[in-house]
Amino acid sequence: MQSLWMVAASLLFACMGVCVKLGSAKFSAAELVFARGAIALLMIFGYVRIAGLSLATPHWRTHLMRGLSGFISLVMYFYAIGLIPLATAVTLNYTSPLFLALLLAFWLRERIRPLLYVALAGGFVGVILLLRPSWNDGQLAGALFGLASGVIASVAYLNVRKLGELGEPEWRTVFYFSLIAAIGGLPWALWGLAGSWTGQPLHAIDARGWLLLFGVGGFGALAQLCMTRAYKHGKTMVSASLAYSTVVFSSLFGIWLWDETLPIMALLGMTLILASGIFATALSRAAPVEQD
Repeated sequence: MQSLWMVAASLLFACMGVCVKLGSAKFSAAELVFARGAIALLMIFGYVRIAGLSLATPHWRTHLMRGLSGFISLVMYFYAIGLIPLATAVTLNYTSPLFLALLLAFWLRERIRPLLYVALAGGFVGVILLLRPSWNDGQLAGALFGLASGVIASVAYLNVRKLGELGEPEWRTVFYFSLIAAIGGLPWALWGLAGSWTGQPLHAIDARGWLLLFGVGGFGALAQLCMTRAYKHGKTMVSASLAYSTVVFSSLFGIWLWDETLPIMALLGMTLILASGIFATALSRAAPVEQD
């Protein structure tokens, strides 16, 4: 059952990516980041007030680390979506489970099975293959933004796991992340709206624009709740590996909405990354290993 929470999160994150891709034609990445945080914040705050829940927490340092790393990753991810094909951006962002495995092994000193290193090696070879077409097509900047978002997201996911171990409910984790994202994105959004950054004049938001902004925030908030629950109640590496299903959903959306086609080299890289994720999932389903 816990695996289904991550699959649902992956589908919702893919829907958010579609809204970001569509919205990037009208809005700057700064506006979209602010919408992601602010709309999700309002949704969660409304839920907290109706349910009579408390936002008080003794774990504010962990929330701060999770929020800041998640915010920086989100900014880079939104830039990547606007610059390169959706499937490529999502695949590079979802290299985070690879880096999360490295953090678990070398930072937290958790013992992992030797075969998992084979899966990680295959995943990183896939990253190299996926980056090559972006280099040749002049899309290297977007690809590097996507890869950097995956690296930093692994730190955010590590703190999500820690908050779950500390007993923090998922709605509180999402609330503080959304708060930090809204605060961090606000000056960027104001700067972008004023035309100081993008050079574009202040623009009105039509009905379609509001739908896209609410889609970014709404899908993102729901996905965050599902993801947090998956990490809290499921095995970390299983949840991290299942996050790769976002690549499949995003690829289908890219073909359907934009007729996106990727070269053979990129498809091979994506296949390697997905295969590595499945391999890592199979290994992590075995009996838990000891920690140092």
